[in-house]
Amino acid sequence: MSEYHLDARNILCPLPVIRTQNAVQNLQKGDRLTVICTDPGALHDIPTWSRINGHRILEMKNDNKLITIIIEVEGLGS
Repeated sequence: MSEYHLDARNILCPLPVIRTQNAVQNLQKGDRLTVICTDPGALHDIPTWSRINGHRILEMKNDNKLITIIIEVEGLGS
C-alpha cells in the first residue's frame, strides 16, 4: 500500500472529482489517496464517485472550509 496526495484546492465542481478520478487511474488496489479541496460539492461528489467505482472512503473532514477525503482504492474499474 502506498499513500498519495491530491491538492484540489480552489477549483470548482466538477474538477475535484475529475482530478480524483484521473489520480486513481494510476494507483493500485490498496493504495490510498488523500484529496484536499475547498469545493463543498466534493463532500457529495467524491464519495458518490467512489461508491460507484467500488472504492472506499476511509475518512472525510471539513475543517474550516478545508475538506480532506481519504480514499482507499478497491475497485477494478479504477
